[in-house]
Amino acid sequence: MCSVITYCCLLRPHQEIRLLKWKDFSTDLKTIHSGGNKVKSKRNRLVPVPPYIRDLLVRRQPNYNIFSNKIKPYNNDYFKTLFRRFKQLNPQVDRFSLYSFRHSATLDIFKRTGAITKLQKAMGHSSLKVSLTYLRGLEVSELTEEDMPQV
Repeated sequence: MCSVITYCCLLRPHQEIRLLKWKDFSTDLKTIHSGGNKVKSKRNRLVPVPPYIRDLLVRRQPNYNIFSNKIKPYNNDYFKTLFRRFKQLNPQVDRFSLYSFRHSATLDIFKRTGAITKLQKAMGHSSLKVSLTYLRGLEVSELTEEDMPQV
């Protein structure tokens, strides 16, 4: 679930997702409100939740963590340890990390929209420079003769 939320909602797995409580979701589960105290940029974020994520969610007590189902969230290394165990059982994903889901989603958004400023807002980045680092793995097709300026 952490991987899916990382990819689909662009939240950071080890803090933003791990600390999610039910009260961070809107009543209809369509948005997540991450307060500045939970976000790396220290700015409030309002993140849309896709329908296929909402279908997996079962609302509990407002102050409960969505994963531990208790007031107290899992420890800082919980998802990292869980993902490491998953990779041991599935060696084909060994080169991936939980954070790579966020990077993959970033590339997907940029390929579909072509809008770096939209990407910056979606990721919650304070500057375009930070957003551009996520696009470093983007393959750009080679220029053809038709692409070149005309005289």
